[in-house]
Amino acid sequence: MGDGIMVSMASGSSSAPVESTQVTAVTDGVAHVFTWEADARIEVRGLGGEVVIEANAAGLRTLAGHLLVLAGDGVPDGSHLHLEEANGLEDGSVALVLERCDDE
Repeated sequence: MGDGIMVSMASGSSSAPVESTQVTAVTDGVAHVFTWEADARIEVRGLGGEVVIEANAAGLRTLAGHLLVLAGDGVPDGSHLHLEEANGLEDGSVALVLERCDDE
């Protein structure tokens, strides 16, 4: 695997409602901006030989955005994003890694 992108979700101390959370990570000199919608809910469960990703509409848009970031021009092969209970997934979820792999 190439350089990993590990993010931790932190909310600001502002009393204004949060519409989204953005995290910028840099790998191989390329900035990646990952955005979570405020009401995103994403749960990942391992069920035997299957993985179930259950999400509300905001969670699905959030995951789609993460995948588009990794698919972007100039993103190095091996770039990946770790999602876990403490950073982006619901409690009880199994960890999920989204990784770009351009090798055949």
